[in-house]
Amino acid sequence: MTDDNAAVDGAGPPRTGEELDTGSLVPFLVRELGTADGPVEVEQFPSGHSNLTYLVHYGDRDLVIRRPPFGAHAKGGHDMGREFKVLSRLDGHYPLAPRPLAYDESGDVLGAPFYVMERIRGVILRREIPPGIDLTPEVMARLSANLIDNLADIHLLDWDGIGFGELHREGSYTERQVRGWAQRMEDSRTDPTPVFDEVTAWLVAERPADRGVALIHNDYKFDNIVLDTGDLGRIVGVLDWEMATVGDPLMDLGTTIGYWVEAGDNAAMQAGGFGPTMLEGCPTRRELVDRYAARTGFDCSAVEYYYVYALWKLAVVLQQIYYRYAKGFTTDERFAVFVHMVTLLSQVAADVIADPSRF
Repeated sequence: MTDDNAAVDGAGPPRTGEELDTGSLVPFLVRELGTADGPVEVEQFPSGHSNLTYLVHYGDRDLVIRRPPFGAHAKGGHDMGREFKVLSRLDGHYPLAPRPLAYDESGDVLGAPFYVMERIRGVILRREIPPGIDLTPEVMARLSANLIDNLADIHLLDWDGIGFGELHREGSYTERQVRGWAQRMEDSRTDPTPVFDEVTAWLVAERPADRGVALIHNDYKFDNIVLDTGDLGRIVGVLDWEMATVGDPLMDLGTTIGYWVEAGDNAAMQAGGFGPTMLEGCPTRRELVDRYAARTGFDCSAVEYYYVYALWKLAVVLQQIYYRYAKGFTTDERFAVFVHMVTLLSQVAADVIADPSRF
């Protein structure tokens, strides 16, 4: 249990250069959603490193707007229409996804395509724990179990039956992902990355056959999960479906455990942890994988490959973000250190290749 107002994920004034044109936005919202019963105010959620997310107080309603970052460089990486379509397909089939409300593909309203969705109010856990939050070992054990069980449940959805067949491509999903992320690194490289390149070569040489086909989230971690303010062990929402697709579920599992930093991990990884995964009560990565395997029945052997892939992919994501900072497309100072994180993640991946017990 926690104080609702203090712990709910909040927003603040938009960052300089990332303001929305309310003169254009409000008429669009009126046309799509009807007139607001009161004033309209736009705030920005400060967290997140990819698409920009805004909170719109639309009279007595709270809406969320997602749009690409200014100066986005990753081709095809910020497809608002695709994300809106994913949420539309999930609506009625997966209750933890936000309900989509409106989409503008023209770019005429805000200078880029964007979509509007409902706000799911609750607690979001990041590296810094919100005030008033009591994450006891019992809460963390139950939350961690629910976290991995929910990922398994996403993977067990009838992806074809609920309309995701168009996202399925024949051939090796794993091969396409390794090749695609390697190219994204080339497109956003700012510094030499010898260790990263060594990991790339290993991923290509050791690539396994796909283990199955499922709807996958591709960025499933604590800060994309909304928790019940009255029961922190209960998940009430799953956010950030921008990279969702149909592919090998083990690649998605790898992404989740790639974010899961343990107490015995590299000190620099602990310092840059992606959530409260080191707290007492949290399972190990191996225990998460075992629980996932028991719930899905999927073959999770040689899971180290997917962990290495996840660290390597995250290095590319951070490099893409750093590229925008280095080129002056954003002044967000959080991104200045990302170039060092690229090196760190590459080295941790290389260490696991050399000694799989480090997983």
